[in-house]
Amino acid sequence: MKFTQFKKHLQDEGAQPIYLFHGEECYFRDKGVAMLKALVSQPELNYTSFDGAALKGDKLKAIADAVYAFPFLSEKRMVLVSEFYPSEKDYATYLKPLFERPAESTVLVISNGEAKPKAGAFDWKKKPNLTLVDCARADEESIAKWIYLTFKQSGIYADGNVCSTILRYCVCDMARISKEVEKLKDYLGGEGKITLDDVNALVYPDNEYKLYELTQAAARKDYAKFIQIMDGMVGKGFDETAFLNSLCAHFRTLYEVAAFKGNNAQAAQALDMKEFAVKKSREQAAKFSLDALGGYYTDLYGALAAGRAGEITFSAALKDIIAKIFFKTY
Repeated sequence: MKFTQFKKHLQDEGAQPIYLFHGEECYFRDKGVAMLKALVSQPELNYTSFDGAALKGDKLKAIADAVYAFPFLSEKRMVLVSEFYPSEKDYATYLKPLFERPAESTVLVISNGEAKPKAGAFDWKKKPNLTLVDCARADEESIAKWIYLTFKQSGIYADGNVCSTILRYCVCDMARISKEVEKLKDYLGGEGKITLDDVNALVYPDNEYKLYELTQAAARKDYAKFIQIMDGMVGKGFDETAFLNSLCAHFRTLYEVAAFKGNNAQAAQALDMKEFAVKKSREQAAKFSLDALGGYYTDLYGALAAGRAGEITFSAALKDIIAKIFFKTY
């Protein structure tokens, strides 16, 4: 099931014996764990957590010991194992009984950032009594709906433009979005209407979003907007060198995803990126020709190399790059 269905699942079916929260969105995984932990009385006695990477060989027995322990003054115990990727041999030797004969009074929860099994690890989907919860990054429409409903539940109205601006400023990072939404709720005191002015005053755009805005300005040849965004970055967490490095890496990514011929999933695997990041990067790259993307990356890399070699100051290199982006034909 998708994480967005998990709350209803708990209400309708109650807690199941074993869960696997898997996917890149740590906010969803942490939220799911917190919802299950809330079912446990006296968690200081009835909650145990393990680092999955530290559990090798005989150390895996600790999971069974924790799962089969009886709860103390509580209906349920909970055992959490994070980033857990055992082999088929480990499963057969130490874990199989936990899945085939799960404890009635304990909820075993596995939280993995990797959506797919790592090399040598077994496939969780084939194991009995396991409930899978997909915690992949949500699409923009689902996130905007979540923002809207979260405000609505607090008596606050936020229109579609406000919701989409918040998610874009936070580049769809649910952990940050949830914090910004709480901040805006506190600002309004739990009632009223959120405006774009409120968002612009209180929600600071992520640097990744600013780089997105920069590339859009470059694609439109909007010199004034490019300079405005750049001036808001250089000197505020960035110097000329850091700015050029970030812009160079950004254009390299756009060139690589544009040049790759496979689908988003194949590109994500080949380029060691998240599939969502590939999708968004390809949307940006579509504004440019492949030659232009390659040209921008080559020029940025050359400017950085010249600056490091002492052939030119980084301030002069930045001015040169701006001129090439807006006036050079690739």
